[in-house]
Amino acid sequence: MRSDEFYMHRALDQARLGLAAGEVPVGAVVVDDAGEIIGEGFNAPISGHDPSAHAEVRALRDAAARCANYRLDGCTLYITLEPCLMCTGAIIHARVRRVVYGAAEPKTGMVESRANLFVQPWYNHRVEVEGGLLAVQAKRLLKDFFSDRRA
Repeated sequence: MRSDEFYMHRALDQARLGLAAGEVPVGAVVVDDAGEIIGEGFNAPISGHDPSAHAEVRALRDAAARCANYRLDGCTLYITLEPCLMCTGAIIHARVRRVVYGAAEPKTGMVESRANLFVQPWYNHRVEVEGGLLAVQAKRLLKDFFSDRRA
């Protein structure tokens, strides 16, 4: 199986696709327990006219469609940015085993920045989490995007 860094680079590739489409550059990939990428996604709420079209949700939808199952037991989700409230809920409901993310999101992050929804006692599913992987690269994409928009 490849390293976490390898898969995070694939998530960064997705973020760059979002950037090229004029979206906030966040990307995600879902990897099964055999190490295969089974889902990919980048942010597309603007172009898709869909407030739920975050990278994580799109990657989970892609993986679920490919597997013909909404439960993604044993899978790891790699995301370039700390998940928000909506995405955290989707991750829990999909039964993702592990989440690895890049940059923290101080305004809306629900894993470490604003709250940690994954450890709440009322959920019947626990998600392993690792944050900060390739955070510098993920932050750079976001910073450059927003700098260009302000210019």
